[in-house]
Amino acid sequence: MPLPILIVLVACGIAGIAWLIHASGLSRARTFDTEDDARAAWGREFPDLPAGTVTLTAKRAAALVMTSEGPGLVWPMGSDSTARLLHGSRAQPTADGLDLRLPDPSAPRLRLILTQDETQAWARIIEASKARHDS
Repeated sequence: MPLPILIVLVACGIAGIAWLIHASGLSRARTFDTEDDARAAWGREFPDLPAGTVTLTAKRAAALVMTSEGPGLVWPMGSDSTARLLHGSRAQPTADGLDLRLPDPSAPRLRLILTQDETQAWARIIEASKARHDS
């Protein structure tokens, strides 16, 4: 088979697969339908540290989790989720939410889209935790 035809077939095949994945909804970022969904995601990352109060964002794209060791965050990574404790994190309010700087090389920076009320409340909680953790 001539190389130009093979290139076209491969390109069309890849484009077709990408379209099927997108059309089937598998390319959408995960959301948390309930607090229990976020609590379960937290439990997968921290099975020995139970989640207390869980607060979902208005868009259900992330959750602030209170634990006995301080606040943590659960957020989507594609169709899955991940979680981190917010020890030593810095929260900088932005026009549309928070810019979080984590002392974690695997997730050094996160941008959360939050309402103004959520931004203020979450920033207070994270900064208060940082002050407690630093002392």
